[in-house]
Amino acid sequence: MSMRTDLASKIINEIKMRIEREKMPVPVGVSNRHIHLTSEDFKKLFGENAQPTLYRKLVQPGFYAANEKVDIFSERGSFKEVRMIGPLRNYTQIEISASDSRVLGLNPPIRDSGKLEGTPGIKIKGPYGEIRVPKGVIISKRHIHFSPKDAKRFKIEDQQLVRVLCSPGSDKETIYESVLCRVGDKYALEFHIDTDEANAAGLKTGDLVYII
Repeated sequence: MSMRTDLASKIINEIKMRIEREKMPVPVGVSNRHIHLTSEDFKKLFGENAQPTLYRKLVQPGFYAANEKVDIFSERGSFKEVRMIGPLRNYTQIEISASDSRVLGLNPPIRDSGKLEGTPGIKIKGPYGEIRVPKGVIISKRHIHFSPKDAKRFKIEDQQLVRVLCSPGSDKETIYESVLCRVGDKYALEFHIDTDEANAAGLKTGDLVYII
């Protein structure tokens, strides 16, 4: 009897938690194709004495869209003026959408940021030079950033996977499964998806979604 009671209690608590989450909106950040650069690669592309310059601050603390842009090339296609996202990192990473990958003729995996083993490389051209990176092209796994305070409020743990309801009540209403939760002191609450996913769900930056 006690086991049944414990199970019933867990189910009730889970339902209560889901109901609470469904009432708490999460703002959307739509991510166009972009690039993150190491200091070494940045200097090769923009000059030895160059430094990234601010174009626009982003929601994530300390992150910004830079004025600096590059062109990227594969054997089958290219994109011009791909914006850099700062600050500089300890790895160079190019984030594109599935639609972009078809233009480039590449087959990048869906990955969390920084997990670059087994990813394709690409040629990158800047105003002062050109490099080819042997790896680094990914389709970013859709994810939500949480500060520790927000994670506690949502009852979310780092690396947890959740379901997200987008555009509720509209013709584009969509539920995204397996959304990665990333919890950290330097994060602000935001649901990150690429342009393909945003278009499919009728979302734009600043819209609100819900964990269900």
